[in-house]
Amino acid sequence: QVQLVESGGGLVQAGDSLRLSCAASGRTFTIYAMAWFRQGPGKEREFVAAISQNGGTSYYADSVKGRFTISRDNAKNTAYLRMNSLKPEDTAEYYCAVGAFSTVDARQYDYWGQGTQVTVSS
Repeated sequence: QVQLVESGGGLVQAGDSLRLSCAASGRTFTIYAMAWFRQGPGKEREFVAAISQNGGTSYYADSVKGRFTISRDNAKNTAYLRMNSLKPEDTAEYYCAVGAFSTVDARQYDYWGQGTQVTVSS
């Protein structure tokens, strides 16, 4: 069992930056790949970024590539999503998830956090 708690969301203006954190507890964090997903108002949950167990490989959705950076600190059992140049279309509830593989498929992730809201005003 793994518990995930996201933090760092908030209300910002277009062009601003935020850093989301995902703190994990329970089973050893290092055995899991980790990802961020988001769900905007009236939209389906979508993949944002994923990172491998040792942090050596990362993947991004085209919509965030070049603006968002995923990272992890295994010593702190924490993963991060640095979001720069935020746009109103980035407004969503952001969720972190862990699983055996770093994939874009949400069904492959075993544990999910409760989410943190990011709202970007124009």
